[in-house]
Amino acid sequence: MAASALPRAVLRRCVSGFRCLGGPLRRTFAGSRGQSCSLTLQPVLPTSSACWENLTGHDSTRAESGGGGGGRTLLWAAAAFSLFGSADEDQRDEAQRKEDEIILLLKKAKLSLHRGQLQAASAFLHQAVALAHQTHNNQAIIYTYSLMANVAYVQGQLDSAEKLFKAALSFMLAGGTPQDDNAVIEISLKLATIYAEQNKAELAEHGFTFCTESLEAKLEKQKMLLAEDPTEELEALRKETRLLLGLCLDSRARYRAATLHLKQAGEDYQKALNICRQEQGDTHPQTLVMMSDLATILDLQGRHDDALVLVQQAVELSRSAGHPDQHVLLGNMAGILLHTGWLEDSVRLYQEALSLARKAGDQEAIERIHEGLEEVKKRRKQEKEAAAQ
Repeated sequence: MAASALPRAVLRRCVSGFRCLGGPLRRTFAGSRGQSCSLTLQPVLPTSSACWENLTGHDSTRAESGGGGGGRTLLWAAAAFSLFGSADEDQRDEAQRKEDEIILLLKKAKLSLHRGQLQAASAFLHQAVALAHQTHNNQAIIYTYSLMANVAYVQGQLDSAEKLFKAALSFMLAGGTPQDDNAVIEISLKLATIYAEQNKAELAEHGFTFCTESLEAKLEKQKMLLAEDPTEELEALRKETRLLLGLCLDSRARYRAATLHLKQAGEDYQKALNICRQEQGDTHPQTLVMMSDLATILDLQGRHDDALVLVQQAVELSRSAGHPDQHVLLGNMAGILLHTGWLEDSVRLYQEALSLARKAGDQEAIERIHEGLEEVKKRRKQEKEAAAQ
């Protein structure tokens, strides 16, 4: 299966906490195809630009210090002071007016995105980035380019998304953001994901390797810093960095699965699952998704019994924890049961998953479940024909 065949559809609800595998939950169906959904791109900005997220209604403020970008969480008041510290009142008022206009345009763009009005969002973002360039506001430039790249990606304009992410990355690095800053790694991961979808294997592998190796080296530095000065701030940064490593491993695993490098994909999934369990707990929604994903890879490798044990554990935990997308896990388990020959149990779980998917209005899941049920019918027919001979 080519990397470009990975569908972009993802679950539409966010999971709090596991920021790195956060964003919408991604799922893998273990039916006849076993495809996994690709990463949904979210705006990423350097820590000094966190105020832009706050002003546009999305709270992802984060501080980075020690072994990374240095503690640079910047409150809006500080940003305003740097912009409007001129003694000339007229210049200050004009800068303030343009700043307010940029913020308003970004809010309109995000509202348009929420409503699915991509063309309107794109128009607002182009106006915002033009004003940001006029005022030399690098924070706004980086954030707006990131949003524009996301819009391009959703529209399937991968070349444009690549250029826009590179532009954001260029401004970040030119502004002094270190190469191992988590925001730089996140954009690098998005570029690697785009290269994977473009079937640019060498660039994709290089991108994934850069992200994972950079984070692993950074975690070693953070471990030493924590040994010397075990502060809550450093521990929070260590956790964020490790979760970002989990996202990188998860993304590379999906790429490797799509290119049928199943052994390597399984290894990456196992590492990502270990991180998720340790940092988020055994019953966290993303942990259960990761368990299901790993089970799907084991199933594709022909290790149906191992896959069944793992996915069954995920389903049982999802029932007790009230997983928001239990129908996805049930669909995966039904697919694995199908491959192990437990057709009646497979149908029962597919029917349960179908009922929940309809209640959730998850059309993609409904289609996949119907495909699984059709596969069951074929298997039954084949068994009858074999028995008649």
